Amino acid sequence: MASEMIVNHQEKALALLQADADKILKLIKVQMDNLTMPQCPLYEEVLDTQMFGLSREIDFAVRLGLIDGKDGKAILAQLEKELSALHDASLKK
Repeated sequence: MASEMIVNHQEKALALLQADADKILKLIKVQMDNLTMPQCPLYEEVLDTQMFGLSREIDFAVRLGLIDGKDGKAILAQLEKELSALHDASLKK
């Protein structure tokens, strides 16, 4: 029973972190679709703040033992990869 609860908390933590990463990605997609300046200082500041916040959430979950550090790094790496692809696509417009 206790191990099931731990697994449930771990799965929930991972899902919440992924949902936060998805929100950041949606924010960036909206920005790229509606604005033509990905190098806008305000845009970069918001992105940096969101990414920093997500990395702190991931650090916290890792320290609590809710997720493995590799999983946290994978979330950030995937988000950075997708953001890079979006940025490259916006430059080609």
